[in-house]
Amino acid sequence: MTSPQESSPRPATGRIIFLNGTSSSGKSSVAAELLRILEPSHYHLAVDAFHAMRSKRHIPPDLVDAEIDRTVKGFHRAVAGMAAAGNPVVVDHVLGKRWRLLDCLEVLPAEDVVLIGLRCPRVELLRREQARGDRPPGLAALQFDRVHAHGVYDLECDTHAYSPAECARRIRDFLPHRPSPTAFERLRRILLDG
Repeated sequence: MTSPQESSPRPATGRIIFLNGTSSSGKSSVAAELLRILEPSHYHLAVDAFHAMRSKRHIPPDLVDAEIDRTVKGFHRAVAGMAAAGNPVVVDHVLGKRWRLLDCLEVLPAEDVVLIGLRCPRVELLRREQARGDRPPGLAALQFDRVHAHGVYDLECDTHAYSPAECARRIRDFLPHRPSPTAFERLRRILLDG
C-alpha cells in the first residue's frame, strides 16, 4: 500500500496547442518553432507520426478507412492522456472529417485547448505538395474546405504570408491573452451540448 508521502500529486492538465490545417499548410514547421520558443518544454504530437508507427503490411483497400479511423481515435486519446499527466503538447492534426472534431471535443479538456487554424492559399498548397513529393497531388485541395468548416478558432495564422517562426511567435504572444470561453468550449456547446 502506498503512503500519502509516496504517492505523487495529480498534475495540472497540460495545455494543448492544437494546430489544424490541410496537408502541407505548415503545421509541422510551426510546431517545430513552437517547441523551440515555448516554456516549459512541450511535446509535439503529430497524427502523421501515429500513422507512421503502423506496421508496413499491406492493408486491403476495403479496410484502409477503418484502419485510419482507429489510428486517429487512438491519437486523440494519446493527446488527452499526455495532457492529463500534466504535459503541455503541440498537436499537429487535420480535422478533415467532422467526426474527428466531434471526437476531440469529447475526449480533450476544452478549457485547456488553444485551437489554431493554419491557412494557406490553394495555389501555394499545390506548390508545396509538388515540392515535397511525398503526398498525393491534390490532397490539400481536397481537404481545403472541410478542414476549416467548423469556422471557430482562438487564433488563425496565414502560413503563406508569415514564416513558421513568425507564426510561432504570434501564437506564443497570443497564449497569455487567449479568450474565455475557448474555441473548443464554444464548439462543444454548439455541436455536442446543443
